[in-house]
Amino acid sequence: MSKGPDKSETVPIGPHLAASGGFSRLYSTGMGLIEEVASYLDGEGRTSSRTLSREASFLYATESMRLTTRLMQLASWLLLQRAVNEGEISAENARVEKAKVKFSATPSTRGGPGWSDLPQQFVEYVSQGDLLFDQVVKFDQLERAEVPQTPSTGDNDIADQLAKLQAAFGRNYKNEE
Repeated sequence: MSKGPDKSETVPIGPHLAASGGFSRLYSTGMGLIEEVASYLDGEGRTSSRTLSREASFLYATESMRLTTRLMQLASWLLLQRAVNEGEISAENARVEKAKVKFSATPSTRGGPGWSDLPQQFVEYVSQGDLLFDQVVKFDQLERAEVPQTPSTGDNDIADQLAKLQAAFGRNYKNEE
């Protein structure tokens, strides 16, 4: 007679999400944003930055370096995860490599002198970069099974998993139909 799964153990959902369509959407969105931002910074953004005030120009340079660095970190993570999903490298090898990718923290506030003078398109790219960063960090936590743990009652393992999804993504999966 086979013993069933231990109810005190939860099934890690991160690897399943990483192999699902959710990752495909994240990958396409992320890589698309990276290409779009690179094109903008090399073209229209460069032209727009030349007309900024001194304060705004300094802020633009600082924020564009932050944005570029963050997007390259995210590209590394996305490419490693895609390689795992496609069987090119093992999940363990990817974890080792991902550990080398140190995500830059998102500034707690944005703004200050010159912020309102920045090109609107640039500000939108900064915001989109922050959103992508937050999504990848949540995905990475799930993949590593580092989602904040909710106490398990042992009565309803599915409810426990849904609570973890809600903690990770801030959505209520119980009432969606």
